[in-house]
Amino acid sequence: MSEIIKRPEIKSVDFCVDENIWGHRLYDEQLPHLTVLEFLGVLGSNLDKPLCPHEGSGGSVKFQPQRQIRLRGLLFNNPYVESIAESALPDEEKWRQWFEKFDQGKTGNGDDDMAYLRQSFASFDDFAKAVELLRSSSFESRSNKRWSSKFVFPFGPDALYEDLEIDSRGKMSNDRRFFARTGELLYLMLTRAKRGAELGDILAKRLFDREVPMNRLARALQGPPQIADDPRPSGYLPETAHARFDQICEDWLSILAKDMPIYDALEHLIAISSLNMLLYFLERAKRIAGDDDPVEIVCEIVSRERTKVRALSGDSYQFNQGLSAKAVRTHVEAIRQEDQWGKAVASEFPEAERVKLMRERFQWPTADEGDDEDYSGKSPDELVSDLAELALARHEQHVGKIHASWSRAIGLSSRRLSRRTRYAPNDRLLKSIVVVIVDDRMQFDEFLAEAKRRYGLVLGDAEGAHLVEAKLIDQEELSENRGNLEARLIGLGLVRRLSDSCSFVENPFAFKGEAAC
Repeated sequence: MSEIIKRPEIKSVDFCVDENIWGHRLYDEQLPHLTVLEFLGVLGSNLDKPLCPHEGSGGSVKFQPQRQIRLRGLLFNNPYVESIAESALPDEEKWRQWFEKFDQGKTGNGDDDMAYLRQSFASFDDFAKAVELLRSSSFESRSNKRWSSKFVFPFGPDALYEDLEIDSRGKMSNDRRFFARTGELLYLMLTRAKRGAELGDILAKRLFDREVPMNRLARALQGPPQIADDPRPSGYLPETAHARFDQICEDWLSILAKDMPIYDALEHLIAISSLNMLLYFLERAKRIAGDDDPVEIVCEIVSRERTKVRALSGDSYQFNQGLSAKAVRTHVEAIRQEDQWGKAVASEFPEAERVKLMRERFQWPTADEGDDEDYSGKSPDELVSDLAELALARHEQHVGKIHASWSRAIGLSSRRLSRRTRYAPNDRLLKSIVVVIVDDRMQFDEFLAEAKRRYGLVLGDAEGAHLVEAKLIDQEELSENRGNLEARLIGLGLVRRLSDSCSFVENPFAFKGEAAC
């Protein structure tokens, strides 16, 4: 078992339970692409030592994110650029009208003087086309999110920036809604992986080239980078090492070794990172809850006919959904079993000693809730029960929704053709799994075994043999599920069948020399 890093005081919460188990913090509203964008922002601030631990930092790293107020304002708070560009006005008049309108909505955060745009673009129409090109490639450009929480595709260092809330007076704040620190935790995971520094060097070279055309376009719109005033520490990640950290790193290295442009690789990096982080979430929950069995994800491969695997997949989903709440209760109640808790009985002030121990472990009860004497009449069970109920109530608001939110976002779960949510991976996720597992070609059975080893995916009869032995399902039904997957992958051009008993999974991006940049 790896060493646990001492948690710093976290002032933004009333007590630390979720944070003790998974770190500060995993968050359901921070979807996969936002996690990777936040990760890239931390990486971009540490290009001198990418994915290398910071000495004397207590396990955290420091970073100074970009804000790029001008770029995001031009892309997402600039609704009139198209109408002005489409008008028959002379170029000079187009610029004049646009400057006037933009000035009315400026935030006062470095976007007061936009005259540099006249030097960056030969004409207003060229400027409008640049805005449209970058906007069309952005994440959630048509969503109803606030404009300061919309993000351009990470074409390079000038296109990266943190999430911000900007009020009507131009005051900026980092409210941690969409950049909730999950990307910071991903960065910490990779710094603690055995091959983290190797991955950091590759990412620095391939994702932070300032001279690639689309990054130059972002720089032309943004002008000089806008950076946060002061460096800040990253979030808290409990474990110094974990097999899942190494798996994420190995998966990233595998994807980056394939023969595909880095921008295409990002789609697979996002999917596979989120699958691994979901597994980290479940693995930690199982361990804390006292269950040492590996995480298992029984997947139905959806076909035209209803299969009996569907019910088992739904049961698997529901079991995993309940793991995190079990972990929360177990973690709180485990304090009763600690030596210090028992020794407090023999102390002069046992209740005060227990309160002190709970404060050290959970930051609860806080000093401003009352003096220690307020708890002197409570039994140990009452103190623990109070915190357990508080922790479960808070857990249900966001952290408890991670399994459902993330599995849906990456295409792992579905309610298609069913009233229950179950694991039913979609084509995009299956393709990412093939890309990361298969270097060139791999026998189909070996691929299924590797998917089970890495990600706990039960897709066929061999992987689900224990389920057959437990009489939860017939072998024939799992074999049919295996056949449905093979047919799906054949349809996607990812499997070649040589005979009835011999099929190979083939990576369409098999390494054929230098990876495309």
